[in-house]
Formats: sequence, structure tokens, C-alpha cells
Amino acid sequence: MAKEENKGSEQSGSDWKQFIYNPQSGEFMGRTASSWALILLFYLVFYGFLAGLFTLTMWVMLQTLDDSVPKYRDRVSSPGLMISPKSAGLEIKFTRNKTQSYQEYIQTLHTFLTPYNDAIQAKNDLCAPGLYFDQDEKDEKKACQFNRSSLGLCSGIEDNTFGYNEGKPCVIVKMNRIIGLKPEGNPKINCTSKTEDVNLQYFPENGKIDLMYFPYYGKKTHVNYVQPLVAVKIIPPPYNSSLDEISLECKIHGSRNLKNEDERDKFLGRVTFKVKIWV
Repeated sequence: MAKEENKGSEQSGSDWKQFIYNPQSGEFMGRTASSWALILLFYLVFYGFLAGLFTLTMWVMLQTLDDSVPKYRDRVSSPGLMISPKSAGLEIKFTRNKTQSYQEYIQTLHTFLTPYNDAIQAKNDLCAPGLYFDQDEKDEKKACQFNRSSLGLCSGIEDNTFGYNEGKPCVIVKMNRIIGLKPEGNPKINCTSKTEDVNLQYFPENGKIDLMYFPYYGKKTHVNYVQPLVAVKIIPPPYNSSLDEISLECKIHGSRNLKNEDERDKFLGRVTFKVKIWV
């Protein structure tokens, strides 16, 4: 019995050796050299064809795209609003007499407004107010000037604390960029407060957004473009030394094609934020 088991084991080992390489037929793992060459050539041609087809498909698709403008822009037809300084939960909290409590806010505002410095904006064009700045036929688009100084008391030029040291903080409201957007009418930003006797000052006056900053042609071709801003100076009641949260909501008004009410998107044409000021 042991001899038969040894004989079977030797036979199994011999079969494996024959499978790997058969010296009589010249087969390697069951195939001759010519058979291996043919099957490798088949897979080389097959996968080469697939790679070529994929490359051709991608090339054809890329020919339909524009480097400057997204092919499909129907998902967002109306811009959203956002504020600066932006904080967690859109809550601005600080103590008027403690510089460190609002230092981060004023640093954020200075950084945000740097591209709007008058010296930088001097290279942009002085455009005609109230008119669209159409440039469809030009490859590289020019930008209209939006000078930081037009934000008045909220520019950070005369008062580098933006009013935070007085307990009268400034907030910058910006409208998100949408390529090709042309607002109708006379768009402006208007803010409301649920707290009584809170005064709001707007820069530019009345929170106006001029049409000359539209349309926007995209980051690649509209290199020097900066979107128009509206600064809101919040002046709380003078008789309160400390206030509960001041809730404010800013919306786009005055334009028929700019939405400001959508329960699915709380930032579409509007932004809600809170301000808490301690002495």
C-alpha cells in the first residue's frame, strides 16, 4: 500500500512538471510558443483598440467644452449671498472693549478687501454706471473699477477697526458670481433687523449694486474682475449697554430675475446672520 502511495505521488509530481514544460511537445503550461504569441498578440490588439476608443471618445467630448464657461449652467440661475467676516454659524460675537475679541474679524475684512484697494483697481476701467459691460467679442475681458473707498465708513481706511471698537460693526455682503448673469431693474441689498431701534447704514448708498459689473465672463478670461459689494454698518440702540443677539436678514431686491425666497436654499438671494455685542 505504501509503495502504491509513493508511486501515485511520483506520478502527480511528474504530471505537474509535464504541465509546466513538456520537452517532447515543447509546450509551456499547455501552449506552444506560437500559441502563446498569438494569444498575447490578440490581447495586445484588443486592449489597444479599447484604449484608442476611450482616448478618441474623451477627445471628441473635450472639443465640445469651453475652458472659460461651463457647458451646463442651468442648475444655478440666481446668485446666493454671503457675508464677510464669515464665522461659525454666521454669528459675530465680540466685546467692544476687548480688542482681541474682534481682531480676527477685522483682519478677515482687511484681507478680503485687499483686491479692492484703490491702487489695485486703478488698472481697471471706469465704466458707465447703470449699463451692462458687454464684451462678447473680446478674448480677454476688462473689469470695471470697484474702489474700496466707495465703502465709506466700512472701507477700513478711515477706521481700521471697521467700527468694532465702537460697538458699531461693519459687515460686507457679497453676491456670488454667476457667469453670464444680467440682473434686471435696479438690484440692491436691503437688510432688516428683528431688534427694534437698530439703525443700518449702507455703502454704497441704499445698498445699490450697479449693472456695470455684469455680466461676468468667468475666472479664466475675466482675470481682474471683482464682484460688487455692499457694506452694512450696524448701529445698535445707544441706551443698551449690552444686547441680546441682533438677528439680521439681507436680501436682494429690485430685480425681477434675482430670487430671494427659496425654502430649499437659505442662501439663495438672501443671508441671515446674528450679531452679539458686549461692552
